[in-house]
Amino acid sequence: MIDALCIGAHPDDVEIGMGATVAGMIDRGLDVAIVDLTNGEPTPYGTPETRASESTAAARVLGVTDRRTLTLPNRYLFDTVDARTALAEVIRDLCPRVLYVPYPQDAHPDHIAASQIAMAARFYSKFTKTDMTGEPHYPTKVYHYMAVHMRLVKKPDLIVDVSDHLDTKIDALRAYASQFGENPRNADVIESIRIAAHMWGGMIGVKAGEPFFCAEPIGITAPEMLV
Repeated sequence: MIDALCIGAHPDDVEIGMGATVAGMIDRGLDVAIVDLTNGEPTPYGTPETRASESTAAARVLGVTDRRTLTLPNRYLFDTVDARTALAEVIRDLCPRVLYVPYPQDAHPDHIAASQIAMAARFYSKFTKTDMTGEPHYPTKVYHYMAVHMRLVKKPDLIVDVSDHLDTKIDALRAYASQFGENPRNADVIESIRIAAHMWGGMIGVKAGEPFFCAEPIGITAPEMLV
């Protein structure tokens, strides 16, 4: 069993939306894995080999040792039984306590589909009479992170203080040179992500933050956890 499984439609989605939170969890001794539903290609300046190398390097920066890439199609990602089953088998293999999945509202169809696939796969993963590999498992909670192509400012259910790990997140994003270095259209993306982190952090009185959303009530064991 692991503590958290972070799901992205493409390599770099998890880093964009919650890279600093991942680095913080790893620093605190939690066991975190990442699964990318597609390899993210084609893109203007990338190749499958390049993206695989970049995603491995980014995971290394964050401290993640288990990163997996499924073979679902980039740009044509849909919520199908096959897609649900492929992800559910990963969930059954890793047995995460918590899932982190993309925010369900977005301009990018792959991100919307990834959110739908993840929620369905969570349900599929507990099936007992099935041909899927692994034993039944049902993650107790799902949190949505924002890595959106739409200019959205939504009120989050919680904001994680990532002040100590924002620089690690930025370093992980820089590992994606084909996306943020070589592509002039994305030249300002990393700085925009840094600015957004400061904005979210300012909402809770800290240097940097990352927002999360949860459809279900969030339980705590002690009131001081709310500070």
